[in-house]
Amino acid sequence: MHKTLVKMVSKRRLSKSEDKESLIEDASKTRKQPLSKKTKKSHIANEVEENDSIFVKLLKISGIILKTGENQNQLAVDQIAFQKKLFQTLRRHPSYPKIIEEFVSGLESYIEDEDSFRNCLLPCERLQDEEASMGASYSKSLIKLLLGIDILQPAIIKTLFEKLPEYFFENKNSDEINVPRLIVSQLKWLDRVVDGKDLTAKIMQLISIAPENLQHDIITSLPEILGDSQHTDVGKELSDLLIENTSLTVPILDVLSSLRLDPNFLLKVRQLVMDKLSSIRLEDLPVIIKFILHSITAMDALEVISELREKLDLQHCVLPSRLQASQVKLKSKGRASSSGNQESSDQSCIILLFDVIKSAIRYEKTISEAWIKAIENTASVSEHKVFDLVMLFIIYSTNTQTKKYIERVLRNKIRSGCIQEQLLQSTFSVHYLVLKDMCSSILSLAQSLLHSLDQSIISFGSLLYKYAFKFFDTYCQQEVVGALVTHICSGNEAEVDTALDVLLELVVLNPSAMMMNAVFVKGILDYLDNISPQQIRKLFYVLSTLAFSKQNEASSHIQDDMHLVIRKQLSSTVFKYKLIGIIGAVTMAGIMAADRTESCSLTQERANLSNEQCTQVTSLLQLVHSCSEQSPQASALYYDEFANLIQQEKLDPKALERVGHTICIDFQDAFVVDSCVVPEGDFPFPVKALYGLEEHNTQDGIAINLLPLLFSQDFAKDGVPVTPQESGQKLVSPLCLAPYFRLLRLCVERQHNGNLEEIDGLLDCPIFLTDLEPGEKLESMSAKERAFMCSLLFLTLNWFREIVNAFCQETSPEMKGKVLTRLKHIVELQIILEKYLAVTPDYIPPLGNFDVETLDITPHTVTAISAKIRKKGKIERKQKADGSKTSSSDTISEEKNSECDPTPSHRGQLNKEFTGKEEKTSLLLHNYHAFFRELDIEVFSILHCGLVTKFILDTEMHTENKGSRNIGFSHLQQRSAQEIVHCVFQLVTPMCNHLENIHNYFQCLAAENHGVVDGPGMKVQEYHIMSSCYQRLLQIFHGLFAWSGFSQPENQNLLYSALHVLSSRLKQGEHSQPLEELLSQSFHYLQNFHQSIPSFQCALYLIRLLMVILEKSTASTQNKEKIASLARQFLCRVWPSGDKEKSSISNDQLHALLCIYLEHTDSILKAIEEIAGVGVPELINSPKDVSSSTFPTLTRHTFVVFFRVMMAELEKTVKKIEPGTAADSQQRCPYIWLPQIHEEKLLYWNMAVRDFSILINLIKVFDSHPVLHVCLKYGRLFVEAFLKQCMPLLDFSFRKHREDVLSLLETFQLDTRLLHHLCGHSKIHQDTRLTQHVPLLKKTLELLVCRVKAMLTLNNCREAFWLGNLKNRDLQGEEIKSQNSQESTADESEDDMSSQASKSKATEVSLQKAPESGTDGCILLIVLSWWSRTLPTYVYCQVLLCPFPFPP
Repeated sequence: MHKTLVKMVSKRRLSKSEDKESLIEDASKTRKQPLSKKTKKSHIANEVEENDSIFVKLLKISGIILKTGENQNQLAVDQIAFQKKLFQTLRRHPSYPKIIEEFVSGLESYIEDEDSFRNCLLPCERLQDEEASMGASYSKSLIKLLLGIDILQPAIIKTLFEKLPEYFFENKNSDEINVPRLIVSQLKWLDRVVDGKDLTAKIMQLISIAPENLQHDIITSLPEILGDSQHTDVGKELSDLLIENTSLTVPILDVLSSLRLDPNFLLKVRQLVMDKLSSIRLEDLPVIIKFILHSITAMDALEVISELREKLDLQHCVLPSRLQASQVKLKSKGRASSSGNQESSDQSCIILLFDVIKSAIRYEKTISEAWIKAIENTASVSEHKVFDLVMLFIIYSTNTQTKKYIERVLRNKIRSGCIQEQLLQSTFSVHYLVLKDMCSSILSLAQSLLHSLDQSIISFGSLLYKYAFKFFDTYCQQEVVGALVTHICSGNEAEVDTALDVLLELVVLNPSAMMMNAVFVKGILDYLDNISPQQIRKLFYVLSTLAFSKQNEASSHIQDDMHLVIRKQLSSTVFKYKLIGIIGAVTMAGIMAADRTESCSLTQERANLSNEQCTQVTSLLQLVHSCSEQSPQASALYYDEFANLIQQEKLDPKALERVGHTICIDFQDAFVVDSCVVPEGDFPFPVKALYGLEEHNTQDGIAINLLPLLFSQDFAKDGVPVTPQESGQKLVSPLCLAPYFRLLRLCVERQHNGNLEEIDGLLDCPIFLTDLEPGEKLESMSAKERAFMCSLLFLTLNWFREIVNAFCQETSPEMKGKVLTRLKHIVELQIILEKYLAVTPDYIPPLGNFDVETLDITPHTVTAISAKIRKKGKIERKQKADGSKTSSSDTISEEKNSECDPTPSHRGQLNKEFTGKEEKTSLLLHNYHAFFRELDIEVFSILHCGLVTKFILDTEMHTENKGSRNIGFSHLQQRSAQEIVHCVFQLVTPMCNHLENIHNYFQCLAAENHGVVDGPGMKVQEYHIMSSCYQRLLQIFHGLFAWSGFSQPENQNLLYSALHVLSSRLKQGEHSQPLEELLSQSFHYLQNFHQSIPSFQCALYLIRLLMVILEKSTASTQNKEKIASLARQFLCRVWPSGDKEKSSISNDQLHALLCIYLEHTDSILKAIEEIAGVGVPELINSPKDVSSSTFPTLTRHTFVVFFRVMMAELEKTVKKIEPGTAADSQQRCPYIWLPQIHEEKLLYWNMAVRDFSILINLIKVFDSHPVLHVCLKYGRLFVEAFLKQCMPLLDFSFRKHREDVLSLLETFQLDTRLLHHLCGHSKIHQDTRLTQHVPLLKKTLELLVCRVKAMLTLNNCREAFWLGNLKNRDLQGEEIKSQNSQESTADESEDDMSSQASKSKATEVSLQKAPESGTDGCILLIVLSWWSRTLPTYVYCQVLLCPFPFPP
């Protein structure tokens, strides 16, 4: 039966499925037979086998004694001696070769007994007297020894393969010995394989019918069984088996990695595996990835890695339920379960997989570089995976040489929005076990990102800290806190803000873990000197939260330290330190009250504790109040901080009730008097009750006693003795009026649920002032009197601002009207104030915002006629314009400015349009930003009223940030970005109303003036006011929709709501419209405003707003063309002119709009050709002050902007063209695609070179320094792009498209000659700003010569290379008279060019005649002869640096 089966196995081809089935069936029948079938009786234990068979006799003669039972066979001689003896015995036997069959037959009969077979497979036992003489301690088995004899090997192998199927379905016998594995091991490491092909065939046949576990063993043993000559055949068989049986993928790939195979064959196998990658089990991935990575070459690394990262997504390998279970298990160390075990197994596989990848990238630089490049080349946001981020972290931690490269890639990805918070969070949640080992590298990366200037990159770095703390162990958490503390103590404002924000989040996220690291945070108290007030608030909030948390028993030491620091700072006489004490104490009081409220329960004990804490809070506030009484600034700061505490609802109601009554009484005593009793005294001006809103005089009316208080303060300041009547009265500084009222208002609002009836009399009550309109008496006033009037105006304005803050949300029409009247008063007072400030240059106003680091805040002085200041202003505006491109959508502070302060960053440029006095005064209040009270964001709810006027949008017109960015936005900064955006979204509808009203205004204006916007009947001031409102509304919309928070899922509803408002203005639609439809309708709605745009600034903001809407859409091609069309319309429009000397269009704004046009147009080359070929010639042919008729924005003044943008965009465009290579023909059909591709690229390059030629020749007409600078810079970059992108294309296109190539080179030669002339011009004029670009340009031109020669050599035209000398000339082509006569002689060849071109063979001029001067050059003349035609093409360069001539 067994012999029959083996004959069947050996004679059939097992590649056919029916043969396999029959063999498996036979093997299963064999299984039913008893495997221990014996033909002889059992032997006595330890008895020597006594048998008359030739097999036993020959073994005994040769030195092996066979044993029965479970005893090992004994080897009496050395193993080699045995094999030699047996071989000689068989060879010399009379019946040789028949004796071989008898010997093998005896073996077969002997091993039918299971114990005997087992003994033959196990190592032989050496006799004691022989052991010492043997060098090796390892003894081979009998079968192994017999396989080492060549004449026996084929028959023994055949016998083993006949025997093996008996054990297919029984892995281990009674002795726990795996017999099939033992049989396979006999074939390993044979000194010689007699018939390798036959052995290979038998093994592959056996694999096809063996059980899966045995298949694994046989396949993994193949490298140890077969010789190198059989590797190719086995590889092919295994690749076929890989296709048929995917369960054997792992052992097959493991073996293929160990075999010596052809690289092309491995490439096919790798591709086969890559195709199956998505369906492979997680536990098999490590081996498969190892095979793929080890088969990568430098040529195909990028392609393979790109495909690998597309198909490998480990985020879905572990199920979400398992992820949650794993995190619960990680945190609670909970119970193990079957699903938990499976999850642990999956995580182990993933860790093993990344270990394999780490090993590959550690030793193969090619793999790591290709992986980074593959991620870098991924453009779409949706294509970025968790796997990408993990790989970046792994490479960052493994290869130190690539750290800078990875940081650059990450920064670019973050800026473009490709890597967002959701992706980072998923990365940590899925692969926290893998990332935990890279904690130090991740923190190092976060530290590097926090040093950036880009807010989006800083935010990403902060998220790294946050998630590292959340997902890693205690040690890593300690490292995170230590790193954050280091950032806080660094002194860098952005780093400190970010680190404190992260600490705030961590305290909320995991307070118990933060308590363990509280000692590190507490150490910051020693470094408070360099921390801003806003940062002090955050720091004390963190410390107070830790100190007064529920685990307060363990945190009492933090409380003690904080009390010590606060008391020390409050007792200081230096305002900077007193400020720290006030802010810290009030912040701590808020946390104490909040903690008490949260911990309050129904038990009496807790209620008593609550009373105790309430007493602590009030006593702490009283301490602050008593310590700040002597300083008006400190008192005002305390009132503001206390008001913030109440506004944030962090103060206990009982404590509020205790202090509320006192606040109201104190305010009345200090500032409120009867309106019917006019104060008497020696005042410099007559006192009058002004700005009252009540029409009838009432006897019981009240008024604000402002002028007398200010006068009393000035008297005390000047040392004038105070009257006894005054001394008995507590003097209060008028500086505290606005802050104290804010505190009173918020206290009443909180106690009465928003009802302000108790204090609504303050809205319409008058103020004791004097006649404020200066009139003719202004010049006769003394400096002190003017300063007094200025202070009075500042205090009055700040009072009205707080009044508007308080009552802006009142709903009754009467109250709304009064608030609008107060706004009108603000605008009127600002106009009056500007008049006083204009004649009081050294005046320093009273502070309006008190959370400042120093009281020595002085306004910036502006002189309208100072050229130096104007120049500085331009620089500042340019910096702001540049900064707004990136920060407007990302930084919270910029976002806040856009809502709270609609003043544009280009306000100065806008005000240039105003005339004389208006320009001077409107610029003036910009410098007094820090001295006005902050308007709350709720004030903008006034926009719901049905009118739009200058004072509504322009109330904050004088709060443009100069110096510190945070001064004047203290209240706003204490709100989250979500709160601010939510408030602004409530204003979208009224802002749309106002936008449409202004649109209609300009439409009617244009109609009245027959299409001329700035016609003769136009009211200039009204026009500019409306234009300013238009611009600011567009700015607010842009800042709103550019907010980076919309990328977060929780904010999608806000975006949807805003877009629905815009789209509903166009047509009423359903509320359940898809996002794409809303974006399309919103785009169309906003686009309709382009017809009424009054200024270039408005046009730019409208374009930017449309681009922001467009970025959120997936189908943006059509709208992209609309933006290009709109930008072109704006460039071709005649805008209202500003001053006679200057255009109203800023160069920065023109640069931005032109870039937008060229980036969005469908054919950038055609657009450049139109401007340079049509617009510029019109400009050249027109009079001096006239612009181009096609492009009115193109003037002689703005030409340099157009030139710079066109050169830059041209260079950027050609760099994107992929160079044509020979590989194209391998990837595509060489007869169809390649010529077509090359023709298209050649055509594109011809257009690009033509545009470059037009632009470069313009320097002959416009030769100003900025134009020449642009030409040198971008000219070199264009030539470099030509070398890298175009020359490879010419290499493979030369033969088939020689005419196009010749035309291209001929045109380009003329351009490079002009560049050479420009180098000479720069040296003659000794302009260092230009000459610094010359060396790199010369080097690039030299490379061009060498590269053209290489192209000729590649195309077998090396003889067509000719070299000559080139004269130095200026921009107009005139020879520069600094060359030697030798050079002049050599240059005569240029005059005889036509005669040389007629020759059929080119000549070469030796470089030894080249001029020695650094500015001299040489020319390369390429003469290419095709049939009877000879065409000369010139490509030249500067003197080559090499001392030897070109080879012939």
